[in-house]
This record gives sequence, C-alpha cells and structure tokens, in this order.
Amino acid sequence: MTDSAAIREAALTSKAWPYEEARKLLKRWPEGKPGGEAVLFETGYGPSGLPHIGTFNEVLRTTMVRRAFAEMSDQPTRLIAFSDDMDGLRKVPDNVPNRAMLAEHLGKPLTQVPDPFGTHESFAHHNNALLRQFLDRFGFDYEFASSTEYYGSGRFDDALRDVLRHYDAIMGVMLPTLGEERRATYSPVLPISPRTGIVLQAPVEVLNADAGLIAYTEDGERIEQSILSGGAKLQWKVDWAMRWVALGVDYEMAGKDLIDSVTQSSKIARVLGARPPEGFNYEMFLDENGQKISKSKGNGLSLDQWLTYGPEESLAFYAYREPKKAKQLHLGVIPRAIDEYWQFRGNYAAQPVEQRLGNPVHHIHGGPPPTEALPVTFGLLLNLVGVMGEATREQVWGYLGNYVPDASPDRYPALDALIGHAIAYVRDVADKPVRRAPEGAEVAALERLDAELAALPEGAGAEDIQNIVYEIGKSGGFENLRDWFKALYETLLGTSQGPRMGSFIALYGVANTRALIREALGRR
Repeated sequence: MTDSAAIREAALTSKAWPYEEARKLLKRWPEGKPGGEAVLFETGYGPSGLPHIGTFNEVLRTTMVRRAFAEMSDQPTRLIAFSDDMDGLRKVPDNVPNRAMLAEHLGKPLTQVPDPFGTHESFAHHNNALLRQFLDRFGFDYEFASSTEYYGSGRFDDALRDVLRHYDAIMGVMLPTLGEERRATYSPVLPISPRTGIVLQAPVEVLNADAGLIAYTEDGERIEQSILSGGAKLQWKVDWAMRWVALGVDYEMAGKDLIDSVTQSSKIARVLGARPPEGFNYEMFLDENGQKISKSKGNGLSLDQWLTYGPEESLAFYAYREPKKAKQLHLGVIPRAIDEYWQFRGNYAAQPVEQRLGNPVHHIHGGPPPTEALPVTFGLLLNLVGVMGEATREQVWGYLGNYVPDASPDRYPALDALIGHAIAYVRDVADKPVRRAPEGAEVAALERLDAELAALPEGAGAEDIQNIVYEIGKSGGFENLRDWFKALYETLLGTSQGPRMGSFIALYGVANTRALIREALGRR
C-alpha cells in the first residue's frame, strides 16, 4: 500500500477533529459536487476592528479541515476568506487613532469610512489589508472576497431577488427571535440612504421582488429604491444565509457565541431552497482575565506579539489543540506551546500512520514536519537566558557549543530562531529573577552539590549530573524531592519553577553553576 493510500484509509476512521469534520463533507457529497464543482470552504471577517489571532485561527482551523478532506477525497476544493466590509460602522473601536473622526461616520459602510491610520482608501481597506497580510505570511491558499464588491458588482442580485420573494417566510424565521421593540422595526433588508450613505435600520415594503424594488421611509419621506447592485445590504444573519446560498458554501465553522445565529441562518438558507453548510462551533479565546477577546477592545494577543516570542508553528499548535474548549490566550501560554509542539514533532517519525494522523504536527504542516531535531527545550533556553541576564544570541550559542556537539546556527536554524524568541521573552515578559538565601537543610545540600560537581570527571553528561542531584535530594533531609528541586530553582535561578537540573547544569557549565552555588551560600 502506498503512503497516500495508507493515509486515506487511516483518515477515514481517525478521531482527530479535522478528519471528523472532513467526513461530514464526504457524507454531503459522496459522489462529488455536481459538474465537478469545487467543495467550497468559507471563513468570515468583520473589519470593524483590527484582525486578531482569533480571526487568523479560524482560517487556520478551516485549512486543517480542508487538508484533511483532500487526504481522503480527490474532490477539488476552494477557500474563500469573506470580509463583511459593507456593514455599517456601529461603534468606534478603542484601539485605533483618530477616534473622533471615525465617530462622524457611524452608520456608513466600512468601505466608506475614512482610514484612521491614513494609509488606505477606507477603514475596511486598511483592515482587509492586514487580514491578507498575515494570511499570506503563513502561505494560506485562499481567495479574498469583499462584501462591498460582491454587492456592488451585482453578483448577489439574483440571491437578493430571492430574498424579496421569500420575504414573509424570512420574517417568520427572525421575528420570534427578537424582542417586542426590535420586532416593530426589524427588516431583513437594510437600504443604504442615497442622501447620507448610512446603512438604514428601517422597515421596508417589497414592491417588486423581480425588479428588486422596495419602499421605506426616511425622515418622514417615502422612498422607493432598488436593493440591487449595492443599493442595500442584508441584516447579517440573513446576509450569512444568502451568501451560503449564492456562493454554494459547503463548510463554515463559527465561534460558540454564534450558535443561535447559525441556527437562524440555516433556517433561512432552507427557506431559500438550499442546504446549510457543514461546520462546528469552536470555543472562543479568552484574555488572561478570562474575558472574550474583542477586535474593538484590542484585548488578548496580536499576531505580531505571539510571533515576537514564539514561532509560527507554536501558534498553530495552540490553535489546533481542543478547539471546543475555552482557552486563555496571553503571553504566558507561549513557552509551553513551543515545548509541546516540539515534543509532538519529535514523536512523529517513529509513529505508525494512525498515530501520525492524530499528531497535531501533521495538521500544522499538512503532512510530515521538517526533520530538524531540537537538542534543548525552549524552557531550558529561557532558564539559561534568565540566569545570563542581558544575553546576546552569540553568547547563548557559546553555551550551547559546550552542550550540543557541532552546535551552530547553520545546523540548527530552528534552534537559532528560538534563541531569539527566548531572549525577547526574558527581556519583555518573564519575571525578573529574585533569588532567596538557602535555609535549613538546603545549606548542607548545596554545599554537598558543590563538592560533587567539583569531583566530576571532564565531560560528565547531563544524566550523570542529574543522578547526583537526585541522590542529594533523597538523602539530604528533605520531606520530598519536590522541596529540594524547588530550593534549587529559588536559590540558584530565582524562579518558582525550573528545568531538569542535570540538563541545565550541563548547559550552563559546571564551573558557572558552582559560582551560582557560592553566591547562594554567600547570601546566608
């Protein structure tokens, strides 16, 4: 059996969530989409605020499902990243300049709101450019789509006529979900005022569905207007359903906060004679205070922040794991994500195909990961840099040269990149070391460790050193080994947690470690 055949066979039963999602599409189109048409994946973006990691992760996760589908089917696929840039600006974001200027354009389509940054044609054009920039940075295969362009070009006109033809049925879906006051003014269609350019929230009367003609009242004046070719847009739940139908969307995931919206939009899609797309509801990322991340508030992490302190693969790893579980997204989660990613990557080559398909790195890399191994953990690098203080990349490589045979940036480019991340993380994020004086049994244990290290033969390895540390902890008068290791971290490294000490001492050097011990004993 060829590798691709073995992967396909294993994918059909794999419990990894991208395969479980992809199998929904196999069930949807067991014989392929009519006419050989591509199975269409969609992600949505509301450019009323700056893109954040949650936006990026939706494209990433959708891409993982798309890749999984490709491994079990020969059907062609496409991915559309759709920007709802014709939405009216409802409020001014907290994290942009020129907020007073933006306030003057409330209610206008986002593509008609000036760019507060002064770099693009509109606020939406600015945010759309940021979205495309970081999607391109990761090499995603996608097609960008603009709501303004699709409405204005007439591409949605047939679907808009259909919305008017089914106007009463759509109202029947939406009205029971609204409060009494909202029901009195609700309309699925939002005309755009020819006088002010504002997206209006006004009840409408359908005059001629085939012609796309409606009537509404603005400032006491009755206006008859076509909704075609950019004359109006739809309320977003209706818009979402219309878009699924008009484009033939087969798969779209959404955040858990949109469960009710998915339900209503799916009902409307059926009213319009189409089958809603497949998908699932993922949990939202939270900031370090447990609050939902918001584009307008700008809380949580930006993509650039994560990539300052960790590589792209670590972000993809964090996004892959447990998508239906709420997770906090802040700088403190980055080191663990890096080390866990490398742990799974190191296991990949020896795994049978069934286990490989459940390994996150298979979905991060779209197949086998690069073969470079990582000789030290990121956590160990952080401890080394933390003890060194203001370290340079060259100084860190100097220590690694004593620990890793033939260590060099050319041989270990991923490690070289991680050194840069570690230096930045210690400089900007990590707590500064606060070393305490040893006390009680800790004093004798440290004196014994110093003597044992002094007696080590040249070239003693990390395992030999770890055995010494372990034995001292067992016989040094501590209630348990945890107390001994905690004492080492707090007196030598100035942290509450730390690395495997044998590895750290081998990396930092016996002589340097003995100097740390002498400093600690001198603080008594």
